[in-house]
Amino acid sequence: MEILQATMEDFDGIVKLLKTYHVDYISAEDKKDGFVTTNLTDDQLRRLIEEENGVTIAKENGRVYAFALAASWDYWKEWPLFEYMIERLEDYQLDGVTITKENSYQYGPICIDKSVRGTGLFEKVFFASLASMKDRFPIMATFINKINPRSYAAHTRKVHTTEAGTFQFNNNNYFLMSCSTSMQPE
Repeated sequence: MEILQATMEDFDGIVKLLKTYHVDYISAEDKKDGFVTTNLTDDQLRRLIEEENGVTIAKENGRVYAFALAASWDYWKEWPLFEYMIERLEDYQLDGVTITKENSYQYGPICIDKSVRGTGLFEKVFFASLASMKDRFPIMATFINKINPRSYAAHTRKVHTTEAGTFQFNNNNYFLMSCSTSMQPE
């Protein structure tokens, strides 16, 4: 399995994977295994790939099996949830350092096809995504909906991100997670 930054050649595969595991489309029985909540228009995904270089993928024989999204807060600010997070970033710290719009970026969602879960691919894609942003930002920040325990477990047990705090938005409860972009796999 090849881990790399996506190009527009990977666009359709990313969209297919996103729609398969998005909360709007996934079956109730599959939701317990994790889901994604971020919607992207075609133009937003194109800008994420071309302007932010912010989509790390795992693919084999042309098929996209996993992706992780990452971008500056300026990219994400048009989504109400991210705008809300930006306004509150400085309420959180990582290792005594206040998290800001300037020293951090938003990671996620990450999505792994069911057929390759449990193979270590999550960790590989996560750390490749982290490395892709290291030269731009020292801190990664993300959120996990409290109704998605599989994602929380993966991010705390497999890649050891830190719970910086919690917040509420639009009747949902979230964990704010963070880590240093220089963090390495164990």
